[in-house]
Amino acid sequence: MSSELTSKVDKEVRKKAADTLRQVFIKLIEQINNSEPPTMEIPKRTLGNTIYDEKRKLLLLGEEKLKRSFFDLNESKRFMQTVLMASIIYDALINDEYPTIRDLYYRGKHSIILKDPRGKTYEENTWDEQKESDSVIVDIEVFTSLLREEMLILSKEKGKVVGDMRIRSGNDIIDLSKMGHGAYSIEPTPDLIDFVDINAEFVLVVEKDAVFQQLHRAGFWKQYKAILVTSAGQPDRATRRFVRRLNEELKLPVYILTDADPYGWYIYSVFRIGSISLSYESERLATPNAKFLGVSMTDIFGDSNKKPYLSEQERRNYIIKAKDADIKRATEIKNYQWFKTKAWQHEIEIFLNKKSKLEIEAMASKGLKFLAFQYIPEKIKSKDYIE
Repeated sequence: MSSELTSKVDKEVRKKAADTLRQVFIKLIEQINNSEPPTMEIPKRTLGNTIYDEKRKLLLLGEEKLKRSFFDLNESKRFMQTVLMASIIYDALINDEYPTIRDLYYRGKHSIILKDPRGKTYEENTWDEQKESDSVIVDIEVFTSLLREEMLILSKEKGKVVGDMRIRSGNDIIDLSKMGHGAYSIEPTPDLIDFVDINAEFVLVVEKDAVFQQLHRAGFWKQYKAILVTSAGQPDRATRRFVRRLNEELKLPVYILTDADPYGWYIYSVFRIGSISLSYESERLATPNAKFLGVSMTDIFGDSNKKPYLSEQERRNYIIKAKDADIKRATEIKNYQWFKTKAWQHEIEIFLNKKSKLEIEAMASKGLKFLAFQYIPEKIKSKDYIE
């Protein structure tokens, strides 16, 4: 790629990532020069080494580390896989390339011919399946403290955003208020985006893409000065990082709108505190200040302090009977430390007692104007959300 077409921020991120990779892995050469066995110490990516930081409201990796030595027969292959992948990523960075995760799998996929002391020949693959190379990429992220997005490794775009906002992507200024009926797809390298100017008071993240489209076409973001984002289900890393930047850098409050079920609650928690399997990335991807706007169990059924938004007839029409998998998931979530607040325990208890759930679309079925111009703004104004 011509360097003339590469943006300034791209060059800066690329140089930082390449320098970091070089500094980290050159230590292996230093170990060899000092007649020491080349060894990596990598934080353990296990449930037992995942902690919930109550003060910071984040899921984080603990201090336990594993040693990966070249001379350990149980670790030597993984050691070599890690060095190989790091070299491929480094080459891509210095050559102005943007590899995908699939590209990296193929670039490193080859066979090595080995001979034992007796002269017998063996053929060993660097890796057989992409899940092997994907796991090695995660090891490199943890080992170097570089997210794959910071190493300019691309993945499929999933999240979308629209609102009164101008951003710079590459050398182009993009106006997110002029997307027609469409929206801007959040790029897989969200740290390469510059926020040029913005006219918004909050961010609304919507789980469902279809509801996002309805709110967009109804002009919700224009009337209420909102940045409207959809994760289209379980959020990808780029969407989480983009939302985190909107909150952290632009100081915009973030509200999450999901289905009223355990899977919607977990999507909210992934945005807010991070995910269990990827806790090493929470410090840069999670948004601890995010608030759960709904749909909540008390929105559906009410309680002693609140009237329901749905009438008895509407509840009969719209609620869905919870499945065994929903009940099991709710029971698991109830025991997560970050869900052990009074408000969340109350929500989960209602769900387990009623054994019922509700999709966001049910609120839209009361009328899109109800959802866009009554339900959402009323809940934000009255601070009817859960933290």
